Amino acid sequence: MLNLAKGNLPLAAGDLEWADSVTEKPKGRTVTNALELHRRKEIKVIRKDEWIKSLTRIYGEQEAVSVADRMEERFRGYEDIPDKGGWLSEKDSILITYGDTLIKEGEAGLVTLHGFLERYVKDAVSTVHILPMYPYTSDDGFSVVDYKKINPDLGTWEDVNALAKDYHLMFDAVVNHISKSSEWFSKYLRCEEPYKDYFITCDPEADYSKVTRPRALPLLTGFRTAEGKKYVWTTFSEDQIDLNFKCPEVLIDILDVLLTYARNGARLIRLDAIGFLWKEAGTTCMHLPRTHEVIRLARKVLEDYAPGTLLITETNVPHKDNISYFGNGKDEAHLVYQFPLPPLTMFSILKGDARHLSEWADGLETPAPGTTYFNFLSSHDGIGIRPVEGILDQEEQQFLVDAALRNGGAVSYKDNGDGTKSPYELNINYQDALASPEEEDQVRIKRFLAAETILLSMQGLPGIYIHSLLGSRNDYFGKSVSGIPRRINREKLEIGRLEEALENEGNRRRIFDELIRRLRIRSEHNAFAPDSAQRVIRVDNRVFALERENTSGGEKITVYINVSSDTVRIRNSFSRGFDILNDAEAGEETMLEPYECCWIIWKMR
Repeated sequence: MLNLAKGNLPLAAGDLEWADSVTEKPKGRTVTNALELHRRKEIKVIRKDEWIKSLTRIYGEQEAVSVADRMEERFRGYEDIPDKGGWLSEKDSILITYGDTLIKEGEAGLVTLHGFLERYVKDAVSTVHILPMYPYTSDDGFSVVDYKKINPDLGTWEDVNALAKDYHLMFDAVVNHISKSSEWFSKYLRCEEPYKDYFITCDPEADYSKVTRPRALPLLTGFRTAEGKKYVWTTFSEDQIDLNFKCPEVLIDILDVLLTYARNGARLIRLDAIGFLWKEAGTTCMHLPRTHEVIRLARKVLEDYAPGTLLITETNVPHKDNISYFGNGKDEAHLVYQFPLPPLTMFSILKGDARHLSEWADGLETPAPGTTYFNFLSSHDGIGIRPVEGILDQEEQQFLVDAALRNGGAVSYKDNGDGTKSPYELNINYQDALASPEEEDQVRIKRFLAAETILLSMQGLPGIYIHSLLGSRNDYFGKSVSGIPRRINREKLEIGRLEEALENEGNRRRIFDELIRRLRIRSEHNAFAPDSAQRVIRVDNRVFALERENTSGGEKITVYINVSSDTVRIRNSFSRGFDILNDAEAGEETMLEPYECCWIIWKMR
């Protein structure tokens, strides 16, 4: 039992007072046992003075204290959120999925998903990233109507909580914008306080030429309001209205949403399209200082109320901008998406040449302790082109575009602001991205498994999209009937047919079984922990090779992945080892068949 006293009076459970500053004890209380300081589930120090520092940088000194007071009052109900646990290990991996990728007539999507995971995946992955599961009006979930409700087609909060008992969860926080059908925007249209300031009212005659545009659509959209026609900022579409974080009540509401997610099972919270958050006239409106400050504040609030909750930023931009969201290594995102990895891996395998991938990986800075990369190849979105700007030249980028089109995919474009457009992402299933339709299944699958093994080998936390795990292909029907290019990789699968495919011999089962096997092997070796060292080694231009080493665990693994259709002979730096991926002894030489992969634990000569 907690034993705190104020004078001679015991402090009852739940009767904790909140601190106004960063201290080792709540303000006005005496801790009689130093050990109790570590029991954060029962003592939570609210660093209000740290909030005020961030709020001063966002809104100015005059308003910061008032906003902090309102935050403290709003968040009083969140003191019971349990600690989410420690840092990530080799046992952590993420499955990325929509809540209704797997469908069964008469059953909620989350229930179907949970049942499938229990039967087939089990502990091969530790975490499930459920893409936006809230009521929405467009963009397959990314135009949210109500942040705090679950789409009834997917289930209920009870279904989410049930899944959280078996897996860590990652939730999407789609906080740059909200649906025009939301209650917030309806109140804006009626010019109600404070909602008339929740969105960015714009002058349509102003100069917006410097603004970074992710899509070739109008930046502003006109709406009839109670005070006449107004134009509002719509970065992604006319149905996705950008929120105005210059209004403190917006920030408080969004922080409240993040705490709601933490309370309902979110171990990780993905900040979608976060680079667009803050807008300033005459700028690109990307990666602005106040955007970073909002993230710093969100991290502080989560650390105070829901310790162990991890923030991951989603910014599909060149690498230097992307990693800026690590901040100083301990004050912004815990994880950032590794966006260059998908296009560079695709390029390497299609070219049979790993030089660009190796050079890029060799130049990666080791993240600070408590931070790491989120590695992925495929997701609900396409394969971004912008992240390889400065890595691949224009001709090489065009090679990827041509390959995607040749292999049945499409290309989405962004508006450059000067009347021109350039490729933004490739819309294609990742397996199909690696092989033309006329190539044999065996070759395509070998290439695909080599790509996924690159993902599993890299320093960081691996994320596998459900359609990659299940060996899916291009969904031409979904793309065609919807007119949405991204639907090519968002197919809905009837659970009965899927289970039949996984119970019988075929490509789906072959890919699924092998990826599950590799995930399980990876989870047993601490050389693959996110904090384990990574060193690129150069053995042959056709081979992507790494050394992963856990100094505390004393384990070192050499990774060889042949990205070519050639057989490659490698002279090893060790005389004997064991290939845990192929269950075979390894000696002074390794012979790699086309697209073969090895994970070799070795002993020095």
